[in-house]
Amino acid sequence: MPTLFDILGVSVALLVITYAYFKWRFQYWRQKNVPFLPPTVPFGNFNMLRQRDNGGILLKKFYDEMKSHGWKHGGFYSLFQPGYLVIDLDYLKNIMTKDFDHFTDRGFYYNEKDDPLSAHLFALGGEKWRNLRTKITPTFTSGKMKQMFQILVDCTPDLIERIDSFCREKKPIDIKELLGCFTTDIIGSCAFGLQFNTSKDKNSPFREYGRKAFTPTYFDIVKMTFAMAFPRLALALKLRMTRKDVSDFFLQLVRDTVKYRVENNYSRKDFIQLLIDLKSLTIEEIAAQCFVFFIAGFETSSTTMTFVLYELSRRHDLQQKLRNEINTVLAKYDGHMTYEAIQDMKYMDQVINEALRMYPPVPLLSRKCVKDYKIPDQEIIIDKGTTVCIPIWGIHYDKDYYPEPEIFDPERFNEDNKKSRHHYAHLPFGEGPRICIGLRFGLMQTKVGLATLLQNYNFRVAGRTQEPLKYKVASFVLAAEGEIWLDAEKL
Repeated sequence: MPTLFDILGVSVALLVITYAYFKWRFQYWRQKNVPFLPPTVPFGNFNMLRQRDNGGILLKKFYDEMKSHGWKHGGFYSLFQPGYLVIDLDYLKNIMTKDFDHFTDRGFYYNEKDDPLSAHLFALGGEKWRNLRTKITPTFTSGKMKQMFQILVDCTPDLIERIDSFCREKKPIDIKELLGCFTTDIIGSCAFGLQFNTSKDKNSPFREYGRKAFTPTYFDIVKMTFAMAFPRLALALKLRMTRKDVSDFFLQLVRDTVKYRVENNYSRKDFIQLLIDLKSLTIEEIAAQCFVFFIAGFETSSTTMTFVLYELSRRHDLQQKLRNEINTVLAKYDGHMTYEAIQDMKYMDQVINEALRMYPPVPLLSRKCVKDYKIPDQEIIIDKGTTVCIPIWGIHYDKDYYPEPEIFDPERFNEDNKKSRHHYAHLPFGEGPRICIGLRFGLMQTKVGLATLLQNYNFRVAGRTQEPLKYKVASFVLAAEGEIWLDAEKL
């Protein structure tokens, strides 16, 4: 039988071997001659299991430190996995657009067999992504947006009714929750052709499962960390990222919708019909695309509107300036909210773009190098399989591009200032071939929501809002701790 000393000796030997392995792995960027942030054993430069900051803020810290040294790029480590951070915007342009064929994938884990909802357009890579993107793109043209516009407007009376009730009762509004119901109802109609009625039904399953999709548990974070580090092993273990109850709900919803339309020869100009008409997708593939359209569509737009209203509630001069534009433009269209009227609101565009700069819904992006890549002006090769991180928050708060970046200033996005700035200094929707496919739709529903609200109400920050804002650590889409609460006054 082994003695205590034998066990102790083996344990020490294993620890020494493990430590030596990590130290060896942490030589990767030094051997590549890429400047890097010094890692510590065993977690490298950050511990995803004990994060204290939102991932976007963490990468901003990396970005700021690297840029302070004058680096154009830099390396870091997550556990023993090397990550590559882009600092120079011309390098970024190459990766996202010019040399995109080397960086087609996001590097997200998905499990098409055991977790079909995870195999959606945002996560897919390679030819699967390319073929699906080509097929789905026609549903997001400006012409299709115009066709869906009235659906959005038809959802505004419920929004007004809800806010009126808060005004009568003089209660502060959890504005993100309210707008989340509004955008959920829009997506329900545009994607599924269904009336979700989440604005009136507090127990709506669509709102419940939508929240669950964006509220990871500690176990979810552990699983994602493991899957990103060991994707092949995760697949072998049949690891899934989508909660089973969420997956079951949306799969059944899509099955029922498709069955009804096919059996009754019913057709409607919405997202699910486009997927049905493709004839080449399985029910699981249709469900995955509807799922990502649903969760991305309601959450990012409600987040953007929330932060716009928060900043305008702190700056009443800007709130009134935008309100004046809304009223002036709508008067040109006989008071009707039309697609053309929304496009005419130029200051609205500036306000939204500035909010997207300060509060990008997705504050970091990733790409995976799919074939060895030589950096154009250096003798450095980025190896196939390397994760490339794009620090959107870091770029958006870079004083070289945005002086006094903590100040909300829509004039940064007037035509002259936009032309004078590097195009890749503003990336709320990404760029290049993998730019957000729903960009037009997201902006359209954001504008409709804001125009409706500011035309009818004056907003102020309620005392219940925790200032200065802090951000939820585990949330994939940017969200404030304690939520943002506003007081509304009927005009």
